[in-house]
Amino acid sequence: MKKVGIVCCSNPQKKEYKETVCKLEETLNVLGMRAVFSNCIYEKEGANYTGKERAAELMRCYRDEEIEHIFDISGGDIANGVLPYLNYGEIGKSDKVFWGYSDLTTIVNAIYTKTGKASVLYQIKNLIYDYGKARMEDLKSGKLINDFSYSFVQGTEMEGVVIGGNIRCFLKLAGTEYMPNFEKKILLLESLSGKVPQMETYLCQLQQLGAFDKVSGILLGTFTQMEKENCKSAMPELIKEFVSKDIPIAMTGQIGHGLDAKAIWIGKPIKLKA
Repeated sequence: MKKVGIVCCSNPQKKEYKETVCKLEETLNVLGMRAVFSNCIYEKEGANYTGKERAAELMRCYRDEEIEHIFDISGGDIANGVLPYLNYGEIGKSDKVFWGYSDLTTIVNAIYTKTGKASVLYQIKNLIYDYGKARMEDLKSGKLINDFSYSFVQGTEMEGVVIGGNIRCFLKLAGTEYMPNFEKKILLLESLSGKVPQMETYLCQLQQLGAFDKVSGILLGTFTQMEKENCKSAMPELIKEFVSKDIPIAMTGQIGHGLDAKAIWIGKPIKLKA
C-alpha cells in the first residue's frame, strides 16, 4: 500500500471535522494509500500551531522516504506563514508531489519558484463529497490532472508553464522571493469569495506588478461567490479591461473550489487550443 502524508499548513481542522478526516482516510485506503498524519491537523486550545511548527510537519513528510504524495487538507489564511521555514533544497531533491488548493496557492507557487518543481492544485477531500466516485475514477485513470474542458473568450490558443491559483492568496506572494516570474507563463486565476469590487482590486494589483505585460495567457477558473450571485460573466469581461487584446484568455468551470473540480499542475507547461 502506498504511503501518503496528510498535512494542514493553513488553518487547522475544527475538531468537529474529525469524522470527515476519518472518511478521507478510509477513501484513501480504498485507493491503496495509507495516510500518515501531521501532528498539526486539528485546532488546539489557546494559540494555534506556529508557521515553524506546521513547516516542520511538512518537512517530516518530505523526509519520510516511503511517502509518495503529500496532501494538504486545509485552507484559510495562514499557509504563507510556513514559507520561511521550509527547506527548499530538500524539497527540490525530493520526488514527492505536494497537493493543495485555495490558501495553499502560496505553497505550490513558492515550491515552483524556489525549486522548479511542480505541485498539484487540488483539494483531496473532494474525493469524499458529491462527485467523489467520479473523481476517484479520474485519479485511477490519470484523468484527474490537466484533463478539463475550457473555452476561449479572447484569442484561440496559449502555451506556457502554469502559475497562480486562488487570486487573493496568490497575491500574498507579491514583493516576496516566493512570487513566480510571470514571463511567458499561463496565469491561472480562481476564487471562492469576493465579488466584482474585490476582483477589480486584485486585477489592479496584478496589472501594477506588470503581470499582464509578461504572461502568455490567462486561464480563468471558477469564481464561486460571483457565480452564486449570477455574476458569472463578469470576470471575463472585467479582466479584458486590464489586458491587451493580444493576450489569450480561456475559462473553465472545472478548476477552483467546486466539489466537482479537477486538478491542474502548477509549475508544468500546458497548451490550450480552441
